[in-house]
Amino acid sequence: MTETRIGIIGGSGLYKMDALKNIEEVQVPTPFGSPSDAFILGTLEGTRVAFLARHGRNHTLLPSELPFRANIYAMKQLGVEYLISASAVGSLKEEVKPLDMVVPDQFIDRTKNRVSTFFGEGIVAHIAFGDPICKNLAGVVTDAIASLHLSDITVHRGGTYVCMEGPAFSTKAESNLYRSWGATVIGMTNLPEAKLAREAEIAYATLALVTDYDCWHPDHDCVTVDMIVSNLQRNAVNAQKVIQETVRHLSENPPSSDAHSALKYAILTNLDKAPAVTKEKLELLLKKYM
Repeated sequence: MTETRIGIIGGSGLYKMDALKNIEEVQVPTPFGSPSDAFILGTLEGTRVAFLARHGRNHTLLPSELPFRANIYAMKQLGVEYLISASAVGSLKEEVKPLDMVVPDQFIDRTKNRVSTFFGEGIVAHIAFGDPICKNLAGVVTDAIASLHLSDITVHRGGTYVCMEGPAFSTKAESNLYRSWGATVIGMTNLPEAKLAREAEIAYATLALVTDYDCWHPDHDCVTVDMIVSNLQRNAVNAQKVIQETVRHLSENPPSSDAHSALKYAILTNLDKAPAVTKEKLELLLKKYM
């Protein structure tokens, strides 16, 4: 299997990449179970990439059901160093309109039922997560959008993504609370991915695709699935263009990332005395520190 340095996770509405060539579909078993779906390995802009449909290609997994650890660990097994995550979101700000794109730089965690670490079972690690998005990779994404000169795309650099549990959408009280915090968008998936990618020493950036105004906006109806699906289909076309251009930029000039050494000072356990079964399970993450 050819090693791939660039991974893509497609969210709601983005279940495949039409521009991929020389496609190979592979199952990637992990110590944390099976990923959301088979990986699609292919060539994009002359570069080998790994694509995964986050919810499965037929959208069969709730946000709370996603095998986040398996998805990220499988990316690591494939050799991924840079991970671009496309995600449908609702807007919490007037100026961030449906069909806009946001490349956030912060998260707020409102999840309840997610496992967001590979560690435990005798090995303790605490990653630095003050800047949860790789700023250099996020810069590549926003520069790629700008270079496309697409008149129908407005991109917002930076912003805060509220990650909620779901699957129900927000109440108006919740939506207005998040607005009072200064948050930019709301979604259900990207924060566990970002935490696990950091533990796996993979640079991670989110391409947030705005579908609606959540439920706070007085001049717009409350969010519905029909509304979201319509905008998802329009967003998916532009998202593929942006991802393709991002891959081209990345392959030409892959940036440095603090994420690539995130575990250097994070592991507190003396690995010589850690349980052998846990070390074996996490060998892919630990081997350069043992």
